[in-house]
Amino acid sequence: MTHLTIPKTYKLYIGGKFPRTESGRSYEVTTPKGKFLANAALASRKDGRDAVVAARAAQPGWAGATAYNRGQVLYRIAEVLEGRREQFVAEIAASEGVSKSAATAQVDAAIDSWVWFAGWADKYVQVAGTGNPVAGPYFNLSVPEPTGVVAVVAPQGTGGSLLGLVNVVAPAIVSGNTVVVIASEKHPLSAISLAEVFATSDLPGGVVNVLTGSPAEIAPWLASHADVNALDLSGADALDWVDLEIAAADTLKRVLHPEPGVPARSLDRIVALTETKTVWHTKSLI
Repeated sequence: MTHLTIPKTYKLYIGGKFPRTESGRSYEVTTPKGKFLANAALASRKDGRDAVVAARAAQPGWAGATAYNRGQVLYRIAEVLEGRREQFVAEIAASEGVSKSAATAQVDAAIDSWVWFAGWADKYVQVAGTGNPVAGPYFNLSVPEPTGVVAVVAPQGTGGSLLGLVNVVAPAIVSGNTVVVIASEKHPLSAISLAEVFATSDLPGGVVNVLTGSPAEIAPWLASHADVNALDLSGADALDWVDLEIAAADTLKRVLHPEPGVPARSLDRIVALTETKTVWHTKSLI
């Protein structure tokens, strides 16, 4: 009996679901040699707005989870990704035109990144926070808190379609932020497969929302969106990112500048997407 081949449908990932783009548009994803691989959704401005709404709704609950719980969720993502390792290797090798060993190294590094950032979930506050010396009978403590909804342009080049996305999404969500990320336009397949990992792990719907399509089309709307609190332009080096920064300034967004290549694992990336809260408390005189 002949088994029918079922072509995979790559959709968006918004609010824990996999909707088609409301515009009905798609574009072809090909190998570097031009061979057809799949159709990917070409996200629209409306899809971007829907993703921000989902991220905003999910943010209070995610930020309110304990640091230990967030760390366990990130570790669970690593576990599920490990179980689907061969699928990701095949997708990356075909899409980026790299060897199986290079694709394997990228997938393994992405798994390691989830584990690395998971380990910081209940530790970064102690490193980034501080007790401040003051004159008087007071405790003065500064602690980092999540900034809110973060819009991200993932790295776009070959060699990091999965790892680059992980290294910008994981540090954003570990502190309690929620994310709307524009995946690599040329190599989006592993991003949507990663969204399937999110959907089958313990990550609440809306914490990470994945858009595929043109960063040049979607990023300006996210940069100017009043309900987005920060903008990570790691993968926007080929865009007119200065205009994006200007648009972000109108709503006082925090902006991370383009970072060509694959961003490294760094505590600084976690802290960069937090706000510092300072608390005064009277010392007991008894």
